Amino acid sequence: MLTMFVGAFIFLFLIDEIAVMIEMISQLAESANIHMVYLQTILKIIGIAYITEFGAQIAKDAGQSSIASKIELAGKIFILVLAIPIIKAVIEMILSLLPMSG
Repeated sequence: MLTMFVGAFIFLFLIDEIAVMIEMISQLAESANIHMVYLQTILKIIGIAYITEFGAQIAKDAGQSSIASKIELAGKIFILVLAIPIIKAVIEMILSLLPMSG
């Protein structure tokens, strides 16, 4: 319980800094003409990675390394699912740059 409380307290303490970083990244993406959908997806992926790591560490602290590894696997799968549209866009862009032979 103490680990969860301390982790939540640290997160709440840093929430203002996180908001500033997200705003700065949003401004950079806007000035670079990056679609906000991609930025939102990347921020979701980062959030999932942090939450997954936090959950896995709590499980490890409780002596449940098997559950921790399952939490990490679930996080990786969620990240892959969210990344599919970005991967598709990158592949389409690469294919559009390749000369067509026929």
